[in-house]
Amino acid sequence: MGTSYTALKEECYYANMELNRLGLVIYTFGNVSAADRSKGVFAIKPSGVPYEDLQPHDMVVLDFNNTLVEGKLRPSSDTRTHALLYKQWESIGGIAHSHALYSVAWAQAQRDIPILGTTHADHLTTDIPCTPPMADALIQGNYEHNTGVQILDCFRERRLSHQEVEMVLLGNHGPFTWGTTAAKAVYNSKVLETLAQMACLTLQINPQAPRLKASLIQKHYDRKHGSDAYYGQEPN
Repeated sequence: MGTSYTALKEECYYANMELNRLGLVIYTFGNVSAADRSKGVFAIKPSGVPYEDLQPHDMVVLDFNNTLVEGKLRPSSDTRTHALLYKQWESIGGIAHSHALYSVAWAQAQRDIPILGTTHADHLTTDIPCTPPMADALIQGNYEHNTGVQILDCFRERRLSHQEVEMVLLGNHGPFTWGTTAAKAVYNSKVLETLAQMACLTLQINPQAPRLKASLIQKHYDRKHGSDAYYGQEPN
């Protein structure tokens, strides 16, 4: 029997299954959420359930204050992080957290991913930021909520736009990505993992590899995202 959240749960379910299909998670790790701004809620994967056992009706619905709205299973342990980002960044409609190999490796190295090539510039014009490891006081507090605080603080301190940079690494932890939809958040997770792998291999081949020059960064970003973008097809 469907509910008023059936479509939202299905969107969330298929996004989580795609995150798993892309090989961006291990075992039961990782999660994707999908928001319905008109209802003031989001759906998220339940905690610790194997992907092969998940069904759309298993997705858990909460409001942006982390209050349970619908669902019988315990939501993802990262739910408070999602709730805070939705509450603070009203333009986003989906969030993904993965445990992808190269993304996590950069996070564990506590390093931004430098912009070294045009594939990176096709998606954003800056390095992919990595936050410092969480301070002890935040770890001992509301850990998952404070994970969101880490992300918000990083973007504020670096004066980054979350609408232009839709990805971040948490020092010693791993990646979070977001977008206007859950599907876009998953897309960004795959992009982040690919850029992390490319940068790793590039610096292995040439540890002194230079950053991509500014003119190429701007050209590649603008042709996809600028006011006169010409990549792809005109909408019908």
